[in-house]
Amino acid sequence: MTSSAHPRQQSTSASADELAAELERLREETRQLQQALASHAVVDQTIGVLTVLGQITPSDGFTVLREVSQHTNIKLTQIAEEVLKHAQGAALPDVLLGELQAALARHAASRPGL
Repeated sequence: MTSSAHPRQQSTSASADELAAELERLREETRQLQQALASHAVVDQTIGVLTVLGQITPSDGFTVLREVSQHTNIKLTQIAEEVLKHAQGAALPDVLLGELQAALARHAASRPGL
């Protein structure tokens, strides 16, 4: 038995389904890119804070964040958010404070003349 829909209608329906799926994929990709952009901004701001507080280079600032993240098993962006809050007067959790101080000391000590 043949379908009552014309081949053209089936093709249009398939195209509409494909377009809807593509639209959803693009929306998800856009959401992920927006989230990545926001996270990147927070990390960049935190690197700036660390360069001033620790008198280290921006490259060392990122390394400090990465080390603290690895030593505490906390996501780098979460640590960055906590450091920014701390720079505005909030308390830093003890585990982060200790790791951050140790990492800053390691990188400050590795720079001669500072």
